[in-house]
Amino acid sequence: MELHPQIIEKEGKKEFVVLPYEEFMVLEEAMNDYEDLKDLREEKEKSKNQPGVPLDKVVADLEL
Repeated sequence: MELHPQIIEKEGKKEFVVLPYEEFMVLEEAMNDYEDLKDLREEKEKSKNQPGVPLDKVVADLEL
């Protein structure tokens, strides 16, 4: 994705960035996806030494 930022300066220093709304939304979704992945990896690490549950047992337990 190509970004089209507008830089706003204050006293000669870069202070703010303005993005088109659609670009902002794509970035926000990517950051949320990253956080979700990070959380998933943390949970996976916590359960690293836990015994697994076969899929057929999960299906039966959930009555699917």
